[in-house]
Amino acid sequence: MESNATNIHVISFDVPFPPTYGGVIDVYYKIRALHAKGVRVHLHCFQYGREQSSQLDQVCASVHYYARNVSRAQLFTKWPYIVKSRQSEKLVEALIKDDFPIVFEGLHTCGILDDPRLSGRFKIVRTHNVESDYYRSLAKVERNIFKRYYFHNEASKLEAFEPVLAKADAIAAISRNDTDYFDKKYKNAFYIPAFHSNEKVQIRPGKGKFALYHGNLAVGENNEAALYLVNKVFQSSEIPLMIAGSRPSKELRQAVLKKNHITLLSDLSTRQIHDLIRDAQVNILPTLQPTGIKLKLLSALYNGRFAVVNTPMVENTGLEELCHVADDPDETRRVVERLMETDFSSEEISLREKILGNSFSNDINVQKLLNLVTSHH
Repeated sequence: MESNATNIHVISFDVPFPPTYGGVIDVYYKIRALHAKGVRVHLHCFQYGREQSSQLDQVCASVHYYARNVSRAQLFTKWPYIVKSRQSEKLVEALIKDDFPIVFEGLHTCGILDDPRLSGRFKIVRTHNVESDYYRSLAKVERNIFKRYYFHNEASKLEAFEPVLAKADAIAAISRNDTDYFDKKYKNAFYIPAFHSNEKVQIRPGKGKFALYHGNLAVGENNEAALYLVNKVFQSSEIPLMIAGSRPSKELRQAVLKKNHITLLSDLSTRQIHDLIRDAQVNILPTLQPTGIKLKLLSALYNGRFAVVNTPMVENTGLEELCHVADDPDETRRVVERLMETDFSSEEISLREKILGNSFSNDINVQKLLNLVTSHH
């Protein structure tokens, strides 16, 4: 049998390719980083809407797919829907064929964490959020009454289910705030920052002519952030603002129609968004909920010029000194207006290289994950 250090099971809540949204970006680039270290990754993914991907075969020793059971009946159990719909006997049968360590991605995949057949196995849970908080914040910005009820209900179930994390050997939390929260409760949390697609800081010389907000606009929180920029921050400003993201709401489309200096671009490719981040003079990224880590902030810091954020976006991330922080519309407008006239200096590029290189390097962070595994073996 091969040595344990070189084989790891990773259970993903979704098919992690293409890496087009927060959670799967972390999973995919983590797998790639493990592969680059010579680890044989045995990937198990729940499938519900995303295609199987041959790209995954290039970075994994084996890839297994399980249908996620999304029937309505799963809503009426005491378990959270995101967990209950990812229960799979076939998955357990695959895992008990060896004794390799197991990485559970998200509370979503923890339905089998305390399965007696897996006792004695080394188990790490990668948390992407404090899920009950995340679902409560989704409920706050949701307009549809049925969805809002679902989010509230799910938040309560997630809170009741969360103590299963005490059964993990380690929790690899994605942000410092989450690490503090889990460590207080379960005494086994370690901070391993988000994995992402950026290899090095690449900032275009010169000045940009516009400010940019980007995000998946179908997400309630991003929609609210975009509306805040349109109606409050750029309401009385001449600065061109681009808003880029998929499936903007009708309300957002109408708000933008009335403003000549604001452009809404929907359903762009990842490459087009990347180009906008690099062309903008200011990447403006307010958030209404301080959960998890915002991968779009990392993307803006690796590739874009100035970053203007609010406190919840950056507090306790280690990225504070790379951002301009403004918390009310007038202050935000003033900061953006000043930065539109400012050259992005080589000193700022060096500072980014130093901070991002030390704290957010996939290579360094995957080593932390492997050290956790080997220290327990």
